[in-house]
Formats: sequence, C-alpha cells, structure tokens
Amino acid sequence: MDESYLSQVLRNRRVLVTGHTGFKGGWLSLWLRRLGANVVGVALPATVPSFYKAVDLDGLVDGRIGDIRTETGFSQSIGGQDFDLVIHMAAQAVVRASYETPVDTYLTNVVGTAVVLDAARRMPSLRGVVVVTSDKCYDNREWVWGYRESDPMGGRDPYSSSKGCAELVAAAYRASFFSDPEGPQLATVRAGNVIGGGDWGADRLIPDLVRAVETGTPARLRNPKNIRPWQHVLEPIRGYLMLAAGLIDAGQRFAGGWNFGPEKEATVNVGTLAELVVAHWGEAAPEYVIERRADEPKESVVLRLDSTKSHVELGWRPLLRLDDAVAMTVAWYRKYLEEPAEIRRFSQQQLDEYAAAWGHTV
Repeated sequence: MDESYLSQVLRNRRVLVTGHTGFKGGWLSLWLRRLGANVVGVALPATVPSFYKAVDLDGLVDGRIGDIRTETGFSQSIGGQDFDLVIHMAAQAVVRASYETPVDTYLTNVVGTAVVLDAARRMPSLRGVVVVTSDKCYDNREWVWGYRESDPMGGRDPYSSSKGCAELVAAAYRASFFSDPEGPQLATVRAGNVIGGGDWGADRLIPDLVRAVETGTPARLRNPKNIRPWQHVLEPIRGYLMLAAGLIDAGQRFAGGWNFGPEKEATVNVGTLAELVVAHWGEAAPEYVIERRADEPKESVVLRLDSTKSHVELGWRPLLRLDDAVAMTVAWYRKYLEEPAEIRRFSQQQLDEYAAAWGHTV
C-alpha cells in the first residue's frame, strides 16, 4: 500500500472530517486534498494561532462550524449530506482541561462520538468510519512494555477515561450497526504524543517551547522524567489514511482497533525531547525550567504502544527517527516565525518530502 493506492481509493470521495480546525485535523485535511478527496469539515472555530489559520485551509476545504455534543447541532452542520468516509477527530484533547471541565470533556469525547456515529450509520453511501481516540484510552498500569489492541480500556483521569469510554461507544456501534460484512465498517485508532508544525495547544511541550521563543520567557517543564511515545503528526495520519482506504476497498478485514505508535527509540522522557528541540533550534533557542507545582494533575509516568498489528496486517511502520521528526517540527516553526506568508507552501513541501520518503520504502 502506497500513496498512489490511497489516491486511487480516495480521489473524488466525499469525506467528512470532524475537528478539521485542530492540529491533527488540519494536517489530515491537507493530505486528503492532496489525494483528491472532497473534504467537508465540522468543528468549533479555529483558534488563533492555529495550523488551520496559518495555511489558510478555508481555501481548500468546505469548513463548517458545528458542535458534536448535540444531535441537532451536528445535524444542522452537515445539512443532511451523504459521505463515503467519516473520520472523527473532534475532541477535548488536554489532560489538564479535563480536570477543570470534566463534564464538558465527557460530553465532547463520549457523547460527541455517539452523536457522530449515529449520524454516520444513517448515510446511504457510507463505506467506512475511522474514530480517532488516544494512546491514553488503555487501562495504564505503568508497564514498561507497550499496550496492545486487545488490552482493556481504562483511564484514571477524566481525559483518559473519556477516551476509553469513546472506544467502548465505538465498539458498541460496531457490533450493533456496522457488523454487516457487506456494509460500512468502523475502525478506531490510537497514536502516541504527536509533534509537528502548527500545534499551539495548551500544556504541550513543543508549543510551550515555541511560546518561550516568542515571549522570551522560559517554558516550564512539569514532568521531565515522564516517558511518552513521540512521533511526527504525519506518521499516524498516514496510518489513518491507509486504514480508511482499506475499509473502503476491502471492508471488514480492517475493522476494529489499531495502534500507530513510534519505534522504541522514539519513546523517551519529556526532558530528552526538550533537549532535542533546543539542539535543533540553534541560535536563539528556547529556554526552559523544571518547575513542578504541588497542585499538578496526576499523569501517567510510562506509556508505550505496541503497533505490531499495524506492522503485520496493514504494512504501516514509522518512517522518521525521532531526531528527524524534531528537525521537521523545528523547521516548520522557524519558517512560520520568519516567513508566515510562505507557511502553506512550506507545509505542502514537508508533506511532499514525507510522501516521497514513503515511496522509497515501499
């Protein structure tokens, strides 16, 4: 499976992307347009700054403002349209925010998933649904080995719990409404901590370091010893697109849960990643301090994914080493800070180079 196959399957397909104004949703929408898909996006308004605004995705996709937390709001945003493929990415994605607004986190991540799936099952042309959750959906027991798709869902904070619940909602809809081998199929996907240009999310390491460059104020590292699976945003998105094409072209074989995590060398602690960013930034590099507050929300210390299933059954493997992923990320932000008017072209160039690297490995 390569990019030409994706283009063959997805060209001219009607694709609904929820959360298209987000960091991952923006990169996904850009790649779908590259493949020739017709993209309709539903999301809350884009923040400023954001990848969506930076690359002017309004000029490439049919973007609509909509709220997935209510059936009426979501139905009005899609206007009764029919789609071949639904990729559900809209979410409340910040652990700290889930402590501050737990009810809204559950409404968005759990009820919102049910709302989107219920609308999807009524679409006559539907061929596949991909629900994006998180590596934090697993019942994290602080194991040193990676979690597999067969491991139980869980979560000890509202965010992680909401993602485990979203997986259970998707599993129930798969068994109840997407079980016909000849009908549309449903898959869920879990990735590691993604990095890449255009992320300005709160309480995220690289966005905090970029803000440190802009403001001249050192970033604060809360948990430098916590270990996470880091990967460039294009790595899991390639997996999502491969899976989406498989659902459309081959059906039930590709239903179920899938992990898209990095290789072992890219599973490092927060402090190590911060040092890599500083090294690649070079002149005027961001500064940071280690400062853990007493009221800091509890987060898992160790989290790894086992992506053997994706390797064997889908043919997906990471293309970038961690050092290359950080270099791409830093290059994007430096370009944005120096020449913001060129950032769409630069983003497309990074996508071109990544796709070319994929072609060389097939």
